[in-house]
Amino acid sequence: MKNNKSNKIVSVLNFLTAFCFYICAIINFINDSGMGALYLCLCLGSTFLCLGSVGLNKGKKDKDDK
Repeated sequence: MKNNKSNKIVSVLNFLTAFCFYICAIINFINDSGMGALYLCLCLGSTFLCLGSVGLNKGKKDKDDK
């Protein structure tokens, strides 16, 4: 039970981190500060989004195995 709750918390934190990186990318796009920073924020945001979804799917798979 605790492991499933821990996976949810980590997944939510990953989603919040991805959201912050996407906001950073939007700000960089509006300010026209540089394409490198924009792509970096987009790549990191996508990475954390994938990590969050993997964590949720892992929790669902563990729940189905029981």
